[in-house]
Amino acid sequence: MALTLYVDTARWRAHHKHVQEQFPGLVPVCKGNGYGFGHERLAEEATRLGSDVLAVGTTYEAARIKDWFGGDLLVLTPYRRGEEPVPLPDRVIRSVSSIDGVYGLVGARVVIEVMSSMKRHGITEQELPQLHAAIENVRLEGFAIHLPLDRTDGSDAVEEVIGWMDRLRAARLPLHTMFVSHLKAEDLARLQQQFPQTRFRARIGTRLWLGDHDSTEYRGAVLDVTRVSKGDRFGYRQQKAASDGFLVVVAGGTSHGVGLEAPKALHGVMPRAKGVARAGLATVNRNLSPFVWGGKQRWFAEPPHMQVSILFVPSDAPEPKVGEELVAHLRHTTTQFDRIVDR
Repeated sequence: MALTLYVDTARWRAHHKHVQEQFPGLVPVCKGNGYGFGHERLAEEATRLGSDVLAVGTTYEAARIKDWFGGDLLVLTPYRRGEEPVPLPDRVIRSVSSIDGVYGLVGARVVIEVMSSMKRHGITEQELPQLHAAIENVRLEGFAIHLPLDRTDGSDAVEEVIGWMDRLRAARLPLHTMFVSHLKAEDLARLQQQFPQTRFRARIGTRLWLGDHDSTEYRGAVLDVTRVSKGDRFGYRQQKAASDGFLVVVAGGTSHGVGLEAPKALHGVMPRAKGVARAGLATVNRNLSPFVWGGKQRWFAEPPHMQVSILFVPSDAPEPKVGEELVAHLRHTTTQFDRIVDR
């Protein structure tokens, strides 16, 4: 009995090809938990796409994935002096976001990140004159710019990239390759048309692997069902059942990521109101689970356990049977499945 990720493989791969056609020279990203699929599986899919470069989050991920992917590996986390050395092959390319970092990577293959409106990390415009000397002792694979997802000020992502292209060109720095993130296909086409001598390579993870929501589905198997009456005590904390119904034990707990959720940015009155309502219900131990039964998301009977969750299903709903599976609305990047099934 397991928490299973079901994949409509043909549909999923058709989406990959569609994205690849929209973004020529695409660099797939495989970081974190492999977007819910695992590093080994995504390395296999990147190979199937014919990718020559696969981007990973850290040097530790590069060390794990190097035996599953035969092309170049681009580490997205910038190099910092004093970091723990990790044995890596020459086909690994390091990102760097400081002048000091460039000097610390003598002989290495590097991509230099510039400071975008994200203001996360990157070389600033004022530092560009210092790059000439710094890049003499590295193998420069190109520059990179990581853009924000939302542009609430109405600014244009393409114009931001063009601004950096102009700065790099004015500083007489090599512009043979620019790695970009969070651009639309038409944005990339505009840039390629304006700068035909530069190869623009889009680093894409979420849109590539998770862009077709209907091609994947999580399901948790029902392990036990116990009928309870109003007032019956149950669980670790011996709470009372609020009404007649069923306690349903389903595969999927905190070790899978169930009940763990990354913070969300809320925009607008309605999403904020719903957030306040959820917080209010949580104070009285009412938490909606990600599991669906009888067409509705069901409430946790108590906080999820390590490997299972206990749900309360009211008596007016169909009684789940052991061995049946409940659809679970889970976030891929925070979920660890027991098994994956291609169908």
